[in-house]
Amino acid sequence: MKFLIVFVLFFSLTYGAPAHVINNQIVHVREIYKAIDTIKLAVDIFYSEEIIKNNDNTAILFFHGGGWASGSSEKFFTACERYARKGVVAFAVNYRLSNEGGKIPHKDISPIESLMDAKSVVRWVRSNADKFGIDINKIVVSGQSAGGHLAISTAMIDEYNDESDDLSISCYPNTVVLFSAAVNTVQEWCDYLLAKRRDKIWSISPAHHIKEGLPPMIHFHGSEDHIVPFWSVRYFKRDMENKGNLYELITCEGKRHLLAEGSEEYSQYFNEDILKQADEFLYKHNFLKRELEDGK
Repeated sequence: MKFLIVFVLFFSLTYGAPAHVINNQIVHVREIYKAIDTIKLAVDIFYSEEIIKNNDNTAILFFHGGGWASGSSEKFFTACERYARKGVVAFAVNYRLSNEGGKIPHKDISPIESLMDAKSVVRWVRSNADKFGIDINKIVVSGQSAGGHLAISTAMIDEYNDESDDLSISCYPNTVVLFSAAVNTVQEWCDYLLAKRRDKIWSISPAHHIKEGLPPMIHFHGSEDHIVPFWSVRYFKRDMENKGNLYELITCEGKRHLLAEGSEEYSQYFNEDILKQADEFLYKHNFLKRELEDGK
């Protein structure tokens, strides 16, 4: 049965009006998680009204791809609906892009600002955990390409926090799920976007911030990726494991950067088979409960 999505927009810095639910289906609301000058950053939230009454829900935050310069949260809407049916509170995140009216790079916004926003939204979810029945120790971050870089960086990059953030609230996730993620930012495109701050390129590169004690991660990557070379994630896997971290690299043989190229079901980012593998990883680490899935 196709779930009816009720889309309620919130345009205040508080909670706004309550969402409307029809026939106890999936709820979709939008809230503002941060404002910078005239920019209001929104997160789209998907959940079942039934699970919102709990206090042990998993949250999964999705960061879209687009080279830190394009894209929107809509890329992950279908995936969010899917995980909401599995008893998860799913978030599709918008963040600042290095794009000024079509001109790239933006003079004031670079991947550094995108990273600061990623940290802010994780903190926002934790600070609103009671509202959505979320267990603050069950925060999953996920992303594709540049969005994957932002997801993993919330666990690995200690520098760069927005001055408006409450640093007593952790931005550190409990597990990470990646798709075609950029793990090494020491490359030409990121250098171009950083512009006058290109000397900071090492400081936002996960590959240069590997340490012990990182959360468990799974990374799906195409063997023929022409944007984020496969060799970069192979070296990353070696270095992560040398530090004793759990990092599962799933090779998608013959696939390029878009793991489901030509299929729009999940914005070409991945397909159902890949998501089922991600599910098994989340089951194994107790972030999904089979009994909460739709129809069970």
